[in-house]
Amino acid sequence: EARAAVTIRWVLSDPLVMNGEPFCYGTRLTVRNVLELRRSGYSLTEMLKDHPELKRMGVAAAYAYAAANRPRYAEFFEADGSLVGPGYSEAEADGLPSQYRVPGVVIKG
Repeated sequence: EARAAVTIRWVLSDPLVMNGEPFCYGTRLTVRNVLELRRSGYSLTEMLKDHPELKRMGVAAAYAYAAANRPRYAEFFEADGSLVGPGYSEAEADGLPSQYRVPGVVIKG
């Protein structure tokens, strides 16, 4: 018997949660909070250490969400279109689905 895989929506938006601000699944952190951490210089490793409820996939989804909604998060982007702050290394991005392997946004050397 085939069973449907459960797909987690890593970035959620609910008018009754976090004042409708898009947030990361399983956390009280909004996409904006994650972008602020990155802009402050937090690497993926530091984020996951300080916020164990965050997941590698969820952080990548937050970055990709910001890129897809650039006007809303304009202050977090460099002139060249990349996100401010450290992104994933190629090794950290290994195995992420293709929609999250966004150069300059998720992956940034």
